[in-house]
Amino acid sequence: MKSHRILAGILCIAAVASCDKNAVQQLPFEPVSGAQIKFFNFGLNAPGVNFYADNAKVGTTTDPLGVRYSFAAANGAYTAIAAGQYTFSGRIAAGTNKDTTIATVTTTVADGKPYSLYMSGLYNPTTKTVDAFILDDTFSGTLNDSTAYVRFVNAIYNAQPLNLYAANAFTNDTLSLGGAVAYQGAAAFTAIPTGIYNLFARYTDSTTNKVTRTAQSFLGGHLYTITARGDITITSTTATNRPFLDNTANR
Repeated sequence: MKSHRILAGILCIAAVASCDKNAVQQLPFEPVSGAQIKFFNFGLNAPGVNFYADNAKVGTTTDPLGVRYSFAAANGAYTAIAAGQYTFSGRIAAGTNKDTTIATVTTTVADGKPYSLYMSGLYNPTTKTVDAFILDDTFSGTLNDSTAYVRFVNAIYNAQPLNLYAANAFTNDTLSLGGAVAYQGAAAFTAIPTGIYNLFARYTDSTTNKVTRTAQSFLGGHLYTITARGDITITSTTATNRPFLDNTANR
């Protein structure tokens, strides 16, 4: 059963970790056995969930209410999983509708590849459904210690295609990070010099910032995903559902 494969993968990793404390550590960018996946709850007004691969719980949190809106399972870390085809789902973690499936994605994950699954869009409390999509996080280039690699994901359901820009916080030199990205889409990883940047996203035909985030540090030799989430129509700077740029390290 697939649940046994998932458990076997986790136990294998645990066994390696428990060996000689002086053993050489396998760096996160080395090929690994099985696939790896992150889970994000970016579904507006969605309840807290646990994430499943078929019927095996794989994306959890210590919060009894589950992975709530704006958070990721396992504190944003990858979860190891055996390669193969799965129906991934987000299921309500607590309350009257506990274990109700509100989002599903059926896909095949490949050996040695990392993925990110997002719940997105606007939660429908009547049908108890929300959008979901999955992305391949693979970076095929060579990492340079003086360069960071950043990609942009658009998880704002009511936004037009967005362009993400990064302006150096000290020189204001500005870079475009991958061109216009539609809802549930992703740009390729773009190389940028190590540094601190102010980020802003705009529509293609506009000079108005639709969403911003300041003072984001990007370290050389690392990969990052900037994901736009929220409701593009909200102008409040404090509302939970305001448009927001989430910064997650891939490795």
